[in-house]
Amino acid sequence: MIYLSALQGLPEDVYEAAELDGCKSWTALFRITIPLLSPVIFFNVIMSVIGGLQTFTQGFIAGGLDGAPAGSLLFYGMYIYEQAFAFFNMGYASALAWILFIVTAICTAIVTRMLGRYTYYEN
Repeated sequence: MIYLSALQGLPEDVYEAAELDGCKSWTALFRITIPLLSPVIFFNVIMSVIGGLQTFTQGFIAGGLDGAPAGSLLFYGMYIYEQAFAFFNMGYASALAWILFIVTAICTAIVTRMLGRYTYYEN
């Protein structure tokens, strides 16, 4: 949905000018569309990294609280949940949540540093 709304918001006059200059469709894709969509791509990459680090539901539904079989589905978020609500180690779970926050912030900073310079803003 985010990509669709971003594609619908692209200015048509840029494509018309490129067509008048003899631009082919593949060239327009790589020289106009992708650079204009780079802020949306940047946003989606950051949200995917954050969502991937906070995986919980899939493992909980498929493997239960203990991450069966043999703990192979015990994601970090599930481990925090298990420590907090199964063993009632709230302090330990809170410390684990802070570690998750710091790792998420570091990963977000790395992605921002790597992709930030390739993101095109009009103004």
